[in-house]
Amino acid sequence: MTQRIAFQGDLGAYSHEACFKARPDAQPVPCLGFEDVFEAVRSGNADLAMLPVENTTYGRVADIHRLLPESGLHIIDEEFVRVRISLMANRGQTLDQIKHVRAHMVLIPQARAFLDAHGITAETAVDSAGAASEIAASGEMGVGALASSVAAQIHNMDILAENIEDQGHNTTRFLLMSPKPDMTRRNEKMLTTFVFEVRNIPAALYKAMGGFATNGVNMTKLESYMVRGAFTATQFYADIEGHPDDPAVARALEELGYFTNMLEILGVYPAAEGRQ
Repeated sequence: MTQRIAFQGDLGAYSHEACFKARPDAQPVPCLGFEDVFEAVRSGNADLAMLPVENTTYGRVADIHRLLPESGLHIIDEEFVRVRISLMANRGQTLDQIKHVRAHMVLIPQARAFLDAHGITAETAVDSAGAASEIAASGEMGVGALASSVAAQIHNMDILAENIEDQGHNTTRFLLMSPKPDMTRRNEKMLTTFVFEVRNIPAALYKAMGGFATNGVNMTKLESYMVRGAFTATQFYADIEGHPDDPAVARALEELGYFTNMLEILGVYPAAEGRQ
């Protein structure tokens, strides 16, 4: 039976590209928003969920760290997609005829130098691939979309300019999530992602992190975010190298537990090649 992967956006979105890279034979299930992605899996309309978590240029995807613990899903893989931005428009036009483009709010600043150099104005859309779809369906002329080249293929549009992103390293990290955790060692290099809330005592975070330092566990990410609308209820999202069964990781997590009110492992999964 073919697996189904839910993602936010229209067909041709970068999340769609991440689905194809992670599971080439899976059926993509486009969804309007992140909550819709989670609901598609919970309702049985999809088997897995693909979520973007961070971009090398733009940073953390808004609200995603708050949504992950509440989703009831577990991280089973990660994937990296190089964001190559193409300007596309309905067929029969040249670049100098395009005066305006539409794209997701994250994408527009990443192509600002190109747009300014060509005198092209921009407006935000809910989804870049969706903007391409709407322009193709309407037959609009003089208007283009910024999106993946896959979107141009799907919606039968001309690509008028490729690789117009300002930064050559522009990459987005995605997490593949499942209703069931997978704790098996599928790679020599494993990662563990978890969220925790420190106790409201002096130097709690410093003490909580000490176990990772003394046990030689490499923490690749640590980010804070507020919950429940309270300044004192700060939670942290962390990625570490290793598996919870590794003696060093087990000791570090045990020590972390002494200084936290809450500790939840979101997933254990192999490091993707794109991480290198």
